[in-house]
Amino acid sequence: MPRMKRARPDWWGNPLHVVYTIVVFIVLASLDNAALAMIPSMVLPLSDAFGITAAAIGVLTGATILVAAVTAVGWGYAGDSRSRKPLLFWGTIVWAGGSLLSAAAPSFWWLAAWQMLVAVGLGSIASVGFSVISDFVGPKHRGLAMSFWGLSQGIGVLVGGLLASQLGATDFRIPLVVIAVAGFIFALLYLTTYEAPRGFREPALAEMYAEGGEYDYRIDRSQLPLLFRRRTNLWLTLQGLTAQVAYGSLIWVPLLYQEKVIAQGYGEATGTRVGGLFAAIFTVGALFSILFGHLGDVLQRRSPRGRALLSAAGILGAVPLFLVFFWVPLRGLDVTEGAGTLTLAGEVLGSILTNPWAALSFLTAVAAIALTSADSPNWFALISDVNLPEHRGTVFGLGNFVNGVGRSAGTALTAAAASAIDRSVPPPFNWALGLSIFQIFFLPTGWCYWKASNTAPGDIAEVAATLESRSRQ
Repeated sequence: MPRMKRARPDWWGNPLHVVYTIVVFIVLASLDNAALAMIPSMVLPLSDAFGITAAAIGVLTGATILVAAVTAVGWGYAGDSRSRKPLLFWGTIVWAGGSLLSAAAPSFWWLAAWQMLVAVGLGSIASVGFSVISDFVGPKHRGLAMSFWGLSQGIGVLVGGLLASQLGATDFRIPLVVIAVAGFIFALLYLTTYEAPRGFREPALAEMYAEGGEYDYRIDRSQLPLLFRRRTNLWLTLQGLTAQVAYGSLIWVPLLYQEKVIAQGYGEATGTRVGGLFAAIFTVGALFSILFGHLGDVLQRRSPRGRALLSAAGILGAVPLFLVFFWVPLRGLDVTEGAGTLTLAGEVLGSILTNPWAALSFLTAVAAIALTSADSPNWFALISDVNLPEHRGTVFGLGNFVNGVGRSAGTALTAAAASAIDRSVPPPFNWALGLSIFQIFFLPTGWCYWKASNTAPGDIAEVAATLESRSRQ
């Protein structure tokens, strides 16, 4: 007996419902990155609570990133072969539950165990989430749309760092509870969202969907070897290995600036808050991802090499700016010892206008982050451009796994290098030197994007021809 479809209200799937879905989904993507950013933003409070070193927290952060990346592969394959909505719901419940349990951890080892549970849940948002969002956007505006997707993750890192550095300056448990509660709320809201069919916005499938047809292709294991016969997938994955080593090191920027503040004679709690505020303000450069996502769309319409070449130029151009940013001192900093977040926020913003060292830090940070922001939306868009709809979650999961390996290595090794250097170079200079060393990994990233620019045109044309053929069938 055929299975009856569940009745839906008339508004289900209308434009307003789609907008609601995208908003809920973007907030979920922000929250999972906020959860990931919390632990490294509370190095000093966690060290006091559990009697551990910054290197230990670096290893924990690196392990969390790696586990999230490993599990994203399985989540991505599952999302390409079955319904994606339940996967995203339960993935969110898992990471939110892990955050809540982390807040109750009686020891560092229990904290580490629950953070591994958080990581398992975060893997679902990464790969399954990417597959879903790519189906809501067509190729013409894919870079711009993916810039908002990537920006939401950057905002999540910003929010997580702010929550951790401000609410967690004296008690690390408070921000973990806050992010867990938010995760539970939005997991429930996600149950009321619209699940777009695969390839929903592909031009080649538009007529088929308009006539009520369905795109029922799904991935299976026999197709896995085919994914990396697309040469662009290989180059996009390899660039992530090296790029994420450098990006992974940047997670320690809040601690670098916390140490810079403490070096000016301020206490640990004030240094944690002020350093966190500086790091948050610097991330305004990520807003340029909207511009670079749109620019990638424009260049891609002119040449199918456009997105990859733009990403290469942005990555390589950021390196010298990052080096200046790490080494700028915070001389003459004037903030109120022991003040609250609102007072300190006003003083930090004021210092950018009145203190030349703070102004130079701000300008170089914003410029460097702006240039690297070309990478994220155009990488997302290229993964969608060169892969069939039923392959995107899996390819993203594999790419995210390699990214996670690079990012966890960069995070852990930067902390280890800075701790080792600390024996002869005191803070904050040990962190500035450690971060500087790892920027060299951006150089092979630019080369990989150049190689991808040569293979992308053929792969994009092949995907378009396949979809056109299937729509006629």
